[in-house]
Amino acid sequence: MKKKILFVLALLFGLMFINAGLDKFLHYMPMPEEMPEELMSDFQAFMEVSWLLPLIALAELVGGILIILPKTRALGALIILPVMVEIVLMNTVVHTSGLIIALILAIILGWIMYENRAKYKPIIG
Repeated sequence: MKKKILFVLALLFGLMFINAGLDKFLHYMPMPEEMPEELMSDFQAFMEVSWLLPLIALAELVGGILIILPKTRALGALIILPVMVEIVLMNTVVHTSGLIIALILAIILGWIMYENRAKYKPIIG
């Protein structure tokens, strides 16, 4: 039962990151009309570094796909981890409206990494 729940959560998690990565390339989700000034300035900073947003989008796409597949889930979690840290920090420090969703996603990622901890042993020694 636990494996089925983890699979469903990993599938939804992966699809969410695939969607976020595709939106960064295809721009099909509209930006909110009213955004706090701090958040707007942070997004403008991301846009000024021309290679940063495509790199994040690629990490979201590749990590999302890898997390869906059970054999590559551990690698996908490592790829998504820095993006997830940024999401949690942004929703903690800059704009807290999405903090609950960010924490739920962080917990799911933590569970995925915990379940794959044996695969990380060679990395951490």
